[in-house]
Amino acid sequence: MAQRCILVTGASSGIGAATARALAAPGTALALHARGNREGAERTAEAVRAQGGEAAVLLADLSEAGAPERLVRQAAEALGGLDVLVSNAGFADRTPVAELTDAAFARSQDTILWALFRLARAAGPLLAAGRAPRLVAVSSFVAHNFRTDSTVFPASATAKAGVEALVKALALEWAPAVTVNAVVPGYTRKDAGAHAALDTRAWEAVIARIPMRRLGEPDDVARAIAFLASEGAGYITGQCLHVDGGVVI
Repeated sequence: MAQRCILVTGASSGIGAATARALAAPGTALALHARGNREGAERTAEAVRAQGGEAAVLLADLSEAGAPERLVRQAAEALGGLDVLVSNAGFADRTPVAELTDAAFARSQDTILWALFRLARAAGPLLAAGRAPRLVAVSSFVAHNFRTDSTVFPASATAKAGVEALVKALALEWAPAVTVNAVVPGYTRKDAGAHAALDTRAWEAVIARIPMRRLGEPDDVARAIAFLASEGAGYITGQCLHVDGGVVI
């Protein structure tokens, strides 16, 4: 039986895949979730196994009612328990409020905020019975970045702000049994071939505004998640750790 059982959502690419690799080790079993990109999730699983960990791939559309609960149940059954939940799945929507439809706005909330709520509600009892139990959610700088010289993501920002509020509420509710924290990535490089929210010229302007003068890498965020998921972070809860190169200072 694995020493630690971990569910990572959105693990087929980017931050989720990097997180799985950062957590992979002998004695660790990971359930790797993807909405539909099984091929990407399988590549992540191969990387986990190459580092001595165990991996199972699970598919689910977390925007659907009942899907997050099923995913938690399937992960616990596949792994033999659940010690860590990393809620990472999501997407960016920069549609202006005037152009946002009800359905488009709801999609961000369902995929990001409601998914975390449903995952946490289902996983809570399992985590409380786990070993050094942790919940780590992935928020975004878009919940903090409102500037006239920067792109604003209204639907995404609303959902991610809700994620951070829920993290703090859960941290109080679940203490002292389970720690609950969030990482808050800044502009982060996408995998090659992945959809980008901005064009090349816009990215150049973005980099000029980042104090560290570069985009974040998925591994930058993954290392922060791995720390918050570790036994060494046992006295940290209710925190939102910005991994953004200083973009929201």
